Amino acid sequence: MIHATSRLTASVPCTTDEVTIHHSHPFAVGEQDRNQLRRFRGRMVSPVSIWAASATGSRAGWTLSSFLVANGDPGEVIGLIDEESPLADVLAETPTLTINLLGWGQRALADAFAGLAPAPGGPFALSTWQDTDWGPVLETSLGWIGARLNRDPDHAGWGLLLRAVVERVEIQSDPADDLLCYVRGRYRSLHL
Repeated sequence: MIHATSRLTASVPCTTDEVTIHHSHPFAVGEQDRNQLRRFRGRMVSPVSIWAASATGSRAGWTLSSFLVANGDPGEVIGLIDEESPLADVLAETPTLTINLLGWGQRALADAFAGLAPAPGGPFALSTWQDTDWGPVLETSLGWIGARLNRDPDHAGWGLLLRAVVERVEIQSDPADDLLCYVRGRYRSLHL
């Protein structure tokens, strides 16, 4: 039995006979009600990137792990973004973008561009960016792609499907950081 006395009501004791600790999340959805496709996707390791663009003096970026790089002549990059994101608005005004690959030490930056963490002055103020012909490039990225969009965006599921031709690729020859990945709702690192 637990007895506690509040400072505000010193004369009235608080008593409880039972304390429970859940072995799982108390509000979790039952196994049969979970979206199986989402669970499957959650078991796939995805690299974390920031897709960025600039037009008419404004910059926008979005954290993205739902993307694919397709080798070919020309190579392409395909990604899914939220069509209500600031990046979608800027991409309506420019045909180019950058894909910046993030390292383990850039988790806070990924959260800021995803809108999950505060970013005083905006997320671009949290790191150093260089302007290129394709858009902003994160100076400390593990590598980046400069690409030109196919101007006919489509939808896939609930996302805006972007398809772009790769025009430039820059990678660090000896990265000092591990690759930032996302799997099962958490960040993980992968040694390169």
